Amino acid sequence: MSTAQRLLDDDLRAAIMAFFPRYPTRQSVVLPALHAVNERLGYVPPQAVVEIAELLGLAPAQVQDTLSFYEFFPQDRPAGRFRVWMCRSISCSAREGESLAEYLAGRLGIRPGETTPDGRVTLYPAECLGACELAPAMLVNETLYGNLTRAKIDGFVERVKCEAASGADPRDAVAGLFANSKTQPPNP
Repeated sequence: MSTAQRLLDDDLRAAIMAFFPRYPTRQSVVLPALHAVNERLGYVPPQAVVEIAELLGLAPAQVQDTLSFYEFFPQDRPAGRFRVWMCRSISCSAREGESLAEYLAGRLGIRPGETTPDGRVTLYPAECLGACELAPAMLVNETLYGNLTRAKIDGFVERVKCEAASGADPRDAVAGLFANSKTQPPNP
């Protein structure tokens, strides 16, 4: 494939190849490659799957299998700047997680799997975020937030509206909401 037709530019290809020495096989590089593409493009379109497969010497189906196993990689269009996963595990559900997820969707004016019209927030359901002790929990980009309430969700929505418009880092928009929470995990 010619350089002009490639979706993955030289920098992104180099970033993926930088994983090669860190993993025992090219198959094990698939997940980090998907994350790199998703981070750069906001999604992993089918053409990127083909190019990742070519770069790793795999069949596109092998890359697609990994991609489709996880709920983190949209394929049809870029996700919002704030990617929000609301946990719907049994622990979160037992602590009103489902009603809080519905409340958040209502506040954003979207359904799970959709992106707000301004492109700022994409809302996803998550089967489990592995944070049962923080139930109910949500993941905003790479940061986990727990012990959610309607007030915390209201604060999140208001901060996203204000700070995303200013171009602030998404983590800054939500970090202050949980500053007094003793159960908030540190940022990764």
